[in-house]
Amino acid sequence: MNPTRADALELMEEWTASLSLRTHMLAVEAAVVAYARSFGEDEELWAVAALLHDFDYERHPNPDRDESGHPYVGVRELEARGYPAVVTDAILGHADYTGVPRVTRLAKVLYACDELTGLITAATLVRPDKDIAGLGVPSLKKKFKDKAFARGVNRDDVVRGAEEIEVDLWEHVAFVLQAMQARADALGLAGTAG
Repeated sequence: MNPTRADALELMEEWTASLSLRTHMLAVEAAVVAYARSFGEDEELWAVAALLHDFDYERHPNPDRDESGHPYVGVRELEARGYPAVVTDAILGHADYTGVPRVTRLAKVLYACDELTGLITAATLVRPDKDIAGLGVPSLKKKFKDKAFARGVNRDDVVRGAEEIEVDLWEHVAFVLQAMQARADALGLAGTAG
């Protein structure tokens, strides 16, 4: 099977009612596709993995981190539909507790972008104008160091992700920020006038 972005988007929307979770997956897609473009990789395939990495999270949260919940349920669904292993392995690898190693560039990039997009989104939404266009790396550095800000964002995962893709942390932050800024309207981050 050669899944398309349209297929992935339809499946993600079918399984995910939460606008914030949908937007998170779109934000991760923006960053992952930007990396695919910069590395000369398959943008469509990388978009599919990014759009579906959390598609089962709402229906099957996994407080026990066992195979009865996210991301295992979603991966079983994708395997049943014939999605390629490069996608399913990347989705399993984005959750450290699965123990699935991140060996492909796609898996490493998905992991590197996941938590970081959450930090960038949170930093945008606390701005008075809620406009990502005015957000810069210096502001994100301050937010990153403030452990009380966006507590759900695992800073260690952000650092590890940059290390795994062998990119300086703050260059990585700037790259992901720019990718999200390019899709500000779709992410609901174009400001109060947007």
